[in-house]
Order: sequence, then structure tokens, then C-alpha cells
Amino acid sequence: MKVTDLSGLPDGVPAHLQNQGVEELYPPQAEAVEAGVTEGRNLVASVPTASGKTLVAKLAMLSSIERSRQRGRGGDGNGTALYIVPLRALASEKADEFAELERFGLDIGVATGNYQSDGEWLGDNDVVVATSEKVDSLIRNGATWMQDLDCVVADEVHLVDDAQRGPTLEVTLAKLRQRLPDLQVVALSATVGNAEAVADWLDAALVDSTWRPIDLQTGVHYGNAIHFDDGSQRELAVGSKNQTAAIVEDTLADDGSTLVFVNSRRNAEASARRLASVTGGAIDAEDRERLREVAGRIREVSDTETSEDLAAAVEQGAAFHHAGLASEHRSLVEEAFRDRLIRVISATPTLAAGVNTPSRRVVVRDWQRYDGTAGGMQPLSALEVHQMFGRAGRPGLDPYGEALLLASSHGELEELFDRYIYADPEPVRSKLAAEPALRTHVLATVATGFATTRSALLEFLQETLYASQTDEAGRLESVTDNVLAYLDRNGFLEREDGGLTATRTGHLVSQLYVDPMSAAEIIHGLEDAGAEPSALGLYHLVSRTPDMYRLYLRSGDDETYTEIAYDREDELLGHAPTEFEEGEWEDWLSALKTAKLLEDWADELDEDRITERYGVGPGDIRGKVDTAEWLLHAAERLAAELDVASTTAVREARIRVKHGVSEELLDLVRAENVGRKRARRLYDAGVETRQDLREAPKSTVLGALRGREKTAENVLEGVGHPAPSMDDVERDEAAIPEDDGRDENRAQANLEDF
Repeated sequence: MKVTDLSGLPDGVPAHLQNQGVEELYPPQAEAVEAGVTEGRNLVASVPTASGKTLVAKLAMLSSIERSRQRGRGGDGNGTALYIVPLRALASEKADEFAELERFGLDIGVATGNYQSDGEWLGDNDVVVATSEKVDSLIRNGATWMQDLDCVVADEVHLVDDAQRGPTLEVTLAKLRQRLPDLQVVALSATVGNAEAVADWLDAALVDSTWRPIDLQTGVHYGNAIHFDDGSQRELAVGSKNQTAAIVEDTLADDGSTLVFVNSRRNAEASARRLASVTGGAIDAEDRERLREVAGRIREVSDTETSEDLAAAVEQGAAFHHAGLASEHRSLVEEAFRDRLIRVISATPTLAAGVNTPSRRVVVRDWQRYDGTAGGMQPLSALEVHQMFGRAGRPGLDPYGEALLLASSHGELEELFDRYIYADPEPVRSKLAAEPALRTHVLATVATGFATTRSALLEFLQETLYASQTDEAGRLESVTDNVLAYLDRNGFLEREDGGLTATRTGHLVSQLYVDPMSAAEIIHGLEDAGAEPSALGLYHLVSRTPDMYRLYLRSGDDETYTEIAYDREDELLGHAPTEFEEGEWEDWLSALKTAKLLEDWADELDEDRITERYGVGPGDIRGKVDTAEWLLHAAERLAAELDVASTTAVREARIRVKHGVSEELLDLVRAENVGRKRARRLYDAGVETRQDLREAPKSTVLGALRGREKTAENVLEGVGHPAPSMDDVERDEAAIPEDDGRDENRAQANLEDF
């Protein structure tokens, strides 16, 4: 199908596609158009990676907006299209990609964080990109612009199978479909084993294709050869190297790049170090200089050992990628890989579901990972491995793509073929019928008025994927009744004659977007606290909620944190388990370890000391800090609602953890352009408050900020100084801080500051 045959789109779209070199649609795209995606028909597209799913989404969104324009809907005559993504990083990438639609008079918005906002500002956009959690929170907070939705696109829809995040996507789609019967739903995935079941659930046409724009061969490396899925073999000698290094070297010789998937952060870092010795010898002088620049920017992100290790590998054309890295680290690595500067990335499987990082070859080195619930190593699912395979081959850049597993014996070779090469992805199964998943969605469904009776609630749940898949009669009803009893018992809703009503606290908990069990834990802790609970007590309180991903206890931690638990027993809020309650006691200590990390951060301990002390990466610190700030905000709102005396203490603990500062710096960090490092330097120079900052001699401010004139001017502007210029100002030598002497520009780009 030629793009000039497309109809129902804003003027100029076909010509724009032609200008981009698109004369004809890919076969799956043509199938989608023939199935009615530009006419408002629901569609499920199960299409391999890089086979044009995003253009299918664009056609759906553009045509729906054009139909809305023709109907003259809304104040500006436009409807809105919503694109749901699984990751924040992917939201930014998609928003950038959709920016080209602005040439057709469309505005693009992106929304990811701040789960307590109604996001009314998003209503001014024609296309909104958001995570499923953000969309769920917008519904809970009554975003009125969502009534104007014409089209919703769910990317990576196979993630409804994910126990943690799947239920949110599933319930969100069900609510949108119930609220907007004419809503067009488009679901996209590269790996759905039962796409027809998802299509049936969404009343959608199905495009199920294996077509790819470039060839993808899958196989297993064993001995000195690659064994391909078509029965052919190709020699690839290992020699004195290991298999991965030999494959990376072979790929480099063909001017290609490699993604290596491993099963842990430690393995990712170790693999990158080893592979750097392979890539380092294949870099020319120009690329080596550009890699040094990338490495320099990586070092500016953080002063930690992780940052230094990553920078050292990048200088040699290799990198590692995992959730412990700061988001800035990950972005720099992904960009340099797309620019073909970094030639190999060793990554944990999270990269397979992340942003666009195609590669000539994909190597799934580790096909097993540790599963605590199973008590040992377990094989990855075929769906996960196929998702990794899909990263192989870059359209327009690579002549082909190869995805390989590694075998160490002939038996393993045959097992890998049976388990992954010949196998289809497992069918996706709803994970909704579990109490943790239903707890939050049942409360939100009642609080937002989607269901005000038990029977209406059950009727709504019958519209979910779970209901269409289950063969356990009565299970959903049974779990729902358990959840209703829990919510009633904790004062979040009331039940009377089959009617359901959310209480004031229940409404607030739903809008705050916290798990009701987290809210109950926080409420009980606050009711037990006096007027001035310690910061550690509050950090421990939020760290033991289900919404906080706690630190693991390592060897020796049990003894360390047991001692701390007894030493600081009076600070810890709520009922404490005893050491004889083994599981509960371990959870208590794990939360205490997490709380201690937060306390160290708020006590201004350097980031590199924290990463070393707790065995975490800079991204882990940021994740814990962000989650703690969110939960403490919820605690602050709940404290005010319940009129307990600790509201002020909760607020101070929240601000301290947000900025990573001691109590004495709380006023200074409220100034623009002043973070923990600058606040500390100013305070030590005698500038203790924002008022002091406005009135202090400029020479003192300049000295405290290490003579950085532009920085000093920005800081003074931030507090409303009438004449912030530093022209002709000499810094006060006595105000210069006696700290570690790091370069100011580097420190200000750090997680710890700016």
C-alpha cells in the first residue's frame, strides 16, 4: 500500500511521509490500515520490533484527531490521543519522536511523575504520552480532559502479564473503555503468545505478523560454531577467549555492535570490564576522543565508584547498563551506543523493555537468573528472551540481525533450541486476581464512582482481561470480598446493604496513589507517634510499606541492624515484631537498613560513601529518595487529615530527604539554585538563611561558592537580590570552603546537589 493511498489523516501527512523516504507501508502497517486503524477500529498489532508499530500508532492517533476536528469536538475542535508506555524513559523518547507531528498543528505533552495531580494542563495537548501509573492517577484525580479522549495506544501490552505493573494497565484500559464507549484502543507488542485473546478482550481486529524489514537469524553458539535456526552453521572460533568475547570481536570485525544480556548488575559490570579489552583495540583516534568526552560527562553525573567504572569502560568503547545507574548515566550510554561510539553493552534484562537500542548482534549470555521464591536459579521465559532477540538488527544500518544464546555442552545446545529458538512466547495471563493488586484498584474504583455497589464492582471487573481468561469460577469474587473487608476494617470505605462508599480518608488514599496497606501502616505509625517523631522513625515507617522497595540484608547485616534496632528502639514507630517472628523481624531490619540509608543521605553523607556502605548504585539512592519523598508527602497529607500532632515533623523529614540536608539547612535549600553542597558552603561561611543570603556581602557569597561568578549571580537572583551582578566583586578568601576541593562544575552536576 502506497502512503498516497492513505485517507482520513490531516492534510500533508502522506507528503510528509514521502519526504521521510516512506513511499510504501510495511506489510503489517498495510494490514493495520486495511483492518480499519485509520477509521477508528480497535486493533491489536503483534509485530516484531522495528517492523513499524510506531507508525501504526501515529496513523491511529492522527486519524482520530482528524475525525474529531471534522466533528468540531471540544473547545478547539480537537480531541486527544493518549499513548501509554511502561517506562518513564520511554515516555520522553516517544514524546521526542512525536514532536514531528507538531508540523500538523498538534501539541505534544508528556506526563510521568506527580501522582497527586489532576494534570489539567495536559488538556491543552492533542497527543499525551504517559506511563500507565500516571494515567491511572489522572483518572483517580478527576482529570476532566480525559473525557475528550478519542484514541488510546497501549505500547508493550504484553506487560499486562507483569505481576507488579500489569494490573494497573489492565484496569486503566478497562476503565477508559467503560467511561468512553467510542474510544479507539490500539495495543502494540512484539511478543504476545496469545494475541488473539488480547484482541478478543479489547473487541479489536488483530494484525499478527512475523514480517521484519531486515532478516533476523536466531541460534546458539556452541564449540567453535554458531548453530542457526534454519539448520545452517557458521564457524566462529573461540580460541583463547570466552564465547562472548569471541562473538563481540567477530561482530567488530564486521563493523557491528553487540548487546550482551546477563542476569545481574555485578555480572553486567564484570562483563563490560572484560569486553572493554576487546573493543578498546578497535577504536580509531577520532572515536576515542569522542568517547573520552562521553566518559567525562558520565563522571560529572556522580562521584561514585560505579560512575568511575562506567566511565573507564566507555573510554574503551564498552559499557554496562542496569537499574543501579543514574538515569543520566543510562541516557548517555544509550545515546553513545546509538551513535556507534560504544560498541558493546552488557546489560540486565531491563534494557530489553527499555528505550530504543538496536544492535547488530544480541547475545543472551545468561538464560537463568536467581528467583528467591523458587530458592534458586530459574530459566527466563521464552517471552523475555524473544524480547531480547528483538533488539537485533537496526533497519537502515545493519544488513541483518543475529540473536544468539550460548551453550557449553551438546545437551545444553539442544535444550536452548527447544526452550527458546523453536518455542513461541508464552501466552500473557492477567495477574489481577491477587489481593495486593486488587487492594488499590478496588478502592480507586469505588472512590472515583466507577462502582458504588458490590454488584456493580463485580460487573466492572468482568470487563477485565482476567475475567476473559479465568477458568476459576468465583475466584475474582472471593478475592474482591476479602479486599472489601480489608478496606472496611481500615476505615477506607463503608459497606451497607450492598452499597460501597469511600470515606474521606479512603478518597485521600486513592488520590495520593499509595497502596491502601501502605496508608494503613503509615496511619497506625503516626497515631503511635508523639508531636516530634525522629527523621529515622519516619524513614523507617515509610520504608516498611509495600510501596518501598527495601534493601536486602547481606551477610552480617542481621547483627548490625539488630543492634541498631535496640539502640534506637524508642524512635521506631508502631508495633515491632520480636526476633522470634523470623520473617517479620527480617522485614523490620530490612526496612531499618533502608531507613538508615535515607538518614545518611539527609545527614549529608557523601554519595560515594553511601554507595560503598550499602552496596548500591547512584540510581538506587535516587530511587529510594524519590520513593521516600512521595510516601512522606502522603504521610504529611494523612497526618493533616487525621489531625495528628506530627505533621510538621513529617514535612521537615520530607524536605530533608528530598534535598539531602540537615535540619539547619532547611531554609537555605528553599532558595532557587541552592542544593545541599551550596547550602552547606554558604552556611559554613555564616550565611544561614535566605534572608542572610539577600543581605550578605557579595564577596562572602562569591567566596563560599568558590569564586564562580555566574553561579553566585544565579543564587542571588533566586532569592530576589536587587543587584546580583558580581562585576568588580572580589571573593572573600575567608569564606572559601575547606571541603574536598572538587571542581565546582562537577559537584553541581552531581546527584547530591546543584
